[in-house]
Amino acid sequence: MRALIVLAAMLTTILFCTASLADTRIDPAYDIPEYVTWLLDVARGELGYTEGAHGYTKYGEWAGDPYAQWCAEFLCWCVHTVDETHGTELLDSVYPLYSSSNVGKNWFIDHGRYLVRWGNLDGWGYQWLKGESDFLTTGDYIPQPGDWVFFTWTNDLNTDHVAMVEYCTRDDGGNVTIHVIEGNTPASVKRTEYPLAYRRILGFGTVHDVADWTMRSGNVGEKVRQLQFKLAQTGYLAEDKVDGRFGSTTQASLMQFQEEHHLRANGIANLSTQQALDRVYLSAGNQNPSSWIVDDDEDFTLDLSFDDMFAQDWTDEEEVELLTEDLFSPESDNDLAFEDSLTEIGDPAPAWVQTE
Repeated sequence: MRALIVLAAMLTTILFCTASLADTRIDPAYDIPEYVTWLLDVARGELGYTEGAHGYTKYGEWAGDPYAQWCAEFLCWCVHTVDETHGTELLDSVYPLYSSSNVGKNWFIDHGRYLVRWGNLDGWGYQWLKGESDFLTTGDYIPQPGDWVFFTWTNDLNTDHVAMVEYCTRDDGGNVTIHVIEGNTPASVKRTEYPLAYRRILGFGTVHDVADWTMRSGNVGEKVRQLQFKLAQTGYLAEDKVDGRFGSTTQASLMQFQEEHHLRANGIANLSTQQALDRVYLSAGNQNPSSWIVDDDEDFTLDLSFDDMFAQDWTDEEEVELLTEDLFSPESDNDLAFEDSLTEIGDPAPAWVQTE
């Protein structure tokens, strides 16, 4: 009997290894900055760290609360360690410094480097990868090393967990798996794997500026600043109005541009409007300002005023086109007021998640 058990264990191991060998590591689509290599090295060095009595961790102590839930604290501590070791200034510049739910996600939105898994950003609109003409849908973006993944364990849009991407793989069936390093899982630093289509993933805070998205009156942040800069450089907006806040002046300038270029003059910077503005801007010999960083002296806040999220995984392009007119209608007080689709989140939270 013992021999059979050993043989079964050996066969299981062989089968597991064979399945693992079938997965191919996906080469990064973008250059990996040196600081990302340093950051991942620091995180790997923490693998196996386990919290102490009553949930104590050195990461929480560093952040000001030794007994806090510490997934974000762990990642921020790793960034801080890179800064201390290599003399970089990544914390609150390339990566957020935070502890509370949604703060990290909103920080990435403010800095123009956040992708929603299903491609529709609450309070803004549809997203698309740079250089593409189709809206972003689940699976279009493969997370890159150093990106942060935001999760929800409950049926709302609040972030409950965050992890850092180490790499991604693809199996023979084309399914992509995200390999992450994360803290507080449930009481230690571990490597974990998640399917790219996992419905508990809200989105990704990215190392690179890889996408653009719809903008409208009331939006604030780096994407708005880039839009305003292009409007200013093409003569539609005064330079002193480039402040990262989409107000009435920016809206009027955008409507003027839309009228002169035979676009629907609704004052909303959607895909077609931004593509047209890019063509005019670049034809004048200007450089792409997408590498700008928000001036941290500005006290930017995000006004995420929409009640519901359009969280469907759209694959039918005709359906998306039909919806676009209603979504971007200036007459609508709530452009994204769709029936709450969070009940569509069918994937269960991991077994180690503690919910009240």
